[in-house]
Amino acid sequence: MYYPSGHLRTYFYPTIMQDFFQNVSRYPRYLITFSLGVLYTFVKPLIPLFERPTTAVALVGLMVASFAFLTFTLRAMLGLNAG
Repeated sequence: MYYPSGHLRTYFYPTIMQDFFQNVSRYPRYLITFSLGVLYTFVKPLIPLFERPTTAVALVGLMVASFAFLTFTLRAMLGLNAG
């Protein structure tokens, strides 16, 4: 087959790069979809616990304590303490 430019790469290069960027542009959508799926998987079993006030208060307290523990641990590990 004869290519006008005489070089195979210059003939196929725009198509290859276009396909490459189309493929790379799909990754953010995949990341968002995957993250929402993981979040849904973790939250779905906890929803019935919010129906009773006692378990709702306990669950909110557990989430706040977990967030505080994670925050303090990361600040200590990264040396972000204010003193």
